[in-house]
Amino acid sequence: MKARFTQSFKIQAVEKVLNRSTETSIESIAKSLGVGYSTLQKWLSQSRSHELEIEAEMMTKEKRPQDWSLEEKLEMVIACGSLDEAGVSQICREKGIYPHHVAEWKKTFSDGSPGSNKLTRAAETKQLKHENKALKRELRRKEKALAEAAALLVLQKKVNAIWGDGEDSLQ
Repeated sequence: MKARFTQSFKIQAVEKVLNRSTETSIESIAKSLGVGYSTLQKWLSQSRSHELEIEAEMMTKEKRPQDWSLEEKLEMVIACGSLDEAGVSQICREKGIYPHHVAEWKKTFSDGSPGSNKLTRAAETKQLKHENKALKRELRRKEKALAEAAALLVLQKKVNAIWGDGEDSLQ
């Protein structure tokens, strides 16, 4: 399977090669980036002939699926609704996402309001953090009380060992 690198990754890799120190080789940079040496050489030649920047301008802005707004997600779900699997895959490739993202978005929209879902999770998280803090506080209090009781028992045993039981001396 052929690895696909984003345009920004290619440009950053070329910049790293051009700004490298004299001790660092292109091969070591290629290895550290997980890119083939010949691929990195090809990107260098493309940048010298200004092809790399032209491709960057022609491509649409790439963004992660979680960076999509609700409106964009809904438009994508609607656009893919009447298409077959091949058509969905084609649109997804153009937009830089996978078909399972569209399926997930469709499920989220059909299950309920995706905006309130985040709010609900945030409220639950806040509540759980508050409960966790209260339980930790209570646990610290009980540990201190237990340590104090243990210390009192130890002291009582020492007093009894030194002076004996108070009942014996009264008789």
